[in-house]
Formats: sequence, C-alpha cells, structure tokens
Amino acid sequence: MGGTTGRAAGAAGRAGDSDSLEHLARVGLVAYGVVHLVLAWLAVQLAWGGGDDDPADQSGAFAQLAEQPLGRPLLWLLAVGLMALAAWQAAEVLRWRGRLSSSGEARKQAVEKTGKAVAKAVLYAVLAVLAVRAATGGGGSGGGQQQVGGVFGWPGGRWLVGLVGLAVVGVGAYLVHKGLSRRFLEEIDLRDASARTTRLVTRLGQAGFPAKGVALGVVGGLLVHAAVTFDPARAGGLDGALRTVLEAPFGQVLLTLVAVGIAAFGAYCLVRARYPERT
Repeated sequence: MGGTTGRAAGAAGRAGDSDSLEHLARVGLVAYGVVHLVLAWLAVQLAWGGGDDDPADQSGAFAQLAEQPLGRPLLWLLAVGLMALAAWQAAEVLRWRGRLSSSGEARKQAVEKTGKAVAKAVLYAVLAVLAVRAATGGGGSGGGQQQVGGVFGWPGGRWLVGLVGLAVVGVGAYLVHKGLSRRFLEEIDLRDASARTTRLVTRLGQAGFPAKGVALGVVGGLLVHAAVTFDPARAGGLDGALRTVLEAPFGQVLLTLVAVGIAAFGAYCLVRARYPERT
C-alpha cells in the first residue's frame, strides 16, 4: 500500500513539474491576471458612476469579456488556463500528501502546503466554470444574497455562514500580511530576474495582495453580519463588498484605491506567469 501511495505521489510530482502542465499553468496565471484587471475596471466604473449594469465581481468580469470582439473564444482560453491551474494545484496536493505522516516542521509544512493547494484548486475550478458559463451564455453565478439565503435554510446554516465569513476574513487578513511582509516573494524564483523586474514584482505584490485582502475582509464581514442579523440581504459577495466601500466616507477615493490595488494584483499575476514556483 505504501509503495502504491509513493508511486502515486511521485507521478503527481512529475505531473506537476511537466512542461506541458507548466505552460498551461502560465496561461492560467495570465487568465487570472486578466480577470483581476477587468475587476479593477468594473470597480473604477462603480466608483465613478458608470458601473450599474454588470456586478463588480468575477461573473461581471466574465460578462464584460463576453461582450468584447472575440470575447467568447478568449473566455474558453481563460477557462482552459484556469482548469490547468486547478490541475496544477491538485498535483501539489498529491505531492505533499506523502509528507503528512511526518512529524514536527515537516508535517506542519505539508499541512500548510496541502491546505493552500486545495483552496487554490477549488478557486480556480470555480472560476473556470464561471468562464465557461459566460462563454456559453449561461449568465452569472446567481447572486450572493440568494445563495446565503439558501444556506440559512440548512440545519445550522446560520452558524455555517458565520464560520465561512470568519474564514474569509482570516484569508483577507493573511493576504494583507502576505503583501506587507513580502512573503509572496518566497513563492517565486527570481534568481534569473533583473533588479528592475524584482523591484516591479515586489511593488505590484505589496499593492495587490493587501488590496485583495481588504476586499475579501469586507466580504467576510458582510457574511458574518448576515449571520448575526439572520438577514441574507446583508451578504452580497465581492460586488456587495465593493459597494459597501463606496458607501463609506470618502468612498469614491477608497474604492478607487482598492481598484488600483486589484489592478496591481492582476499585473502581478501577469508578471508571475514568467517565473517558476520556488521549490
């Protein structure tokens, strides 16, 4: 049994390191960057009064792309790239699975890497599905309020929404810390990059990760508030979070700064596609 597990993990590792999957993953990173650039544009439109049609979230970004010339073929290309990213992260899960039985720091690292890989694989797969739906004219994701309202009907659903909200707040705080502490540089092999490129990647990450973290933190806060008040209308996903920022004092300026940060994260993903994962 152990030999079978080892061979599976070895095969997963070779799959994760294969040139074809790596090239597709680069396409996926470009796709992920493009999605964030469109999100930033939607946030700017929302801030200055021109974003009432499409929601300022991932489904709105894909809807915007679908309306452009050659938009639907581009969406299919993005979907393929995002699914490649999901497969890449799934291979990471299998690669680290064999180390979960270790002890001490080795096990801690394996648990952390596995958890991150699972979360990223799910995220990229969901985005790929949204891209396919937009490419085939399937519309948006159905709205955060309707989805939260449905969960409230489950046994213990209110607690589940609250816990998910707290988890999203935690992810947002982690992204802010990751950006400010420059921990994202630990994931990229920049040894062959020029000093100018290294500075560019650093500045983009320092702006992009905190901005994305703030947006996610507001999303999580809205979910927690919806759970406390038992009111699904309080939950609105990313679109609701950005609209909440807009309603704050100096909301236009704050939302514009968030949009700039999200654009920086998108640009970071584009540059990130050029460099391999640090091992």
